[in-house]
Amino acid sequence: MGYRVAVVGATGNVGREILKTLAERAFPVDEVVALASERSAGQKVSFGDKDVLKVQDLKSFDFKGIDIGLFSPGSKVSAEFAPIAARAGAVVIDNTSQFRMDPDVPLVVPEVNREAIAGYPRKNIIANPNCSTIQMVVALKPLHDRVPIRRVVVATYQSTSGAGKEAMDELFNQTRAVFVNDPLKHEIFPKQIAFNVIPQIDVFMEDGSTKEEWKMAVETKKILDPRIKVHATCVRVPTFIGHAEAINIEFEDELGEEEAREILREAPGVSVFDHRQAEGYVTPAECAGEDSVYVSRIRNDPTIDFGLSLWVVSDNLRKGAALNAVQIAEALAEEYL
Repeated sequence: MGYRVAVVGATGNVGREILKTLAERAFPVDEVVALASERSAGQKVSFGDKDVLKVQDLKSFDFKGIDIGLFSPGSKVSAEFAPIAARAGAVVIDNTSQFRMDPDVPLVVPEVNREAIAGYPRKNIIANPNCSTIQMVVALKPLHDRVPIRRVVVATYQSTSGAGKEAMDELFNQTRAVFVNDPLKHEIFPKQIAFNVIPQIDVFMEDGSTKEEWKMAVETKKILDPRIKVHATCVRVPTFIGHAEAINIEFEDELGEEEAREILREAPGVSVFDHRQAEGYVTPAECAGEDSVYVSRIRNDPTIDFGLSLWVVSDNLRKGAALNAVQIAEALAEEYL
């Protein structure tokens, strides 16, 4: 038996990736509906290699009879339409930040806290975490299961696709402008992104953190363990796809690099590629289109008693968004619907 699935925000980066991932993983569907704003209605989007879907207007769509709604339209749109879909009987898997910290909404990474999906009936909504949080907790979970983690300090190197298609276009246009000596314009980012890095993602908060940094801390606590302290510095870099993270971990007891390497090799969703030589690590350009969370540069930190450092890379549009949402849908289909 197949399911009726609605993909909301189907014309965006993540929406298109969700459609691609559903087809690649042969998710059991009887019908897939592509939804977006009124201005996108009538456009066509691909579903797999052969099927093309005509985009329908979200505002006028009736969710009655839809089993699963995969939402990635922006927080304000999800805030309005996800509850409508949920009341109509669809289980909403929302990729925006709107519901993540709602205590009645599970925040799920299937390799980390699959069991949390069981709480979905409270609102018929499941939240997909932030892209930078997802790849970090996939790498942290198997280590935390062996020796509890006390503290994490992370610096991210996040691609422009995390801010949408217009952000990717801004990087492309600025790069071209540099080479032809045209004026550089920025509308999406607060400063020039081409040949530059920007230590700001989302708005600033009262304590000096950005909201992206706050998300990494509070989401890790909700998904993995409320006792873990997280300090993040989130940076936008001039790449198109793929987020990288330099993660420093303080454990409650000893966990050496060799043991960590073996644990991570056996961990679901993780691929270890760690050779101490040129090219012996994974970069964002190499992870684009891949499902794994790649871990490299595993090494002891001698400056603290029980410290370890990792380099973690993943495709933010796949595991950081679309793939994680589809994996949640797969778990729903297998165990709950």
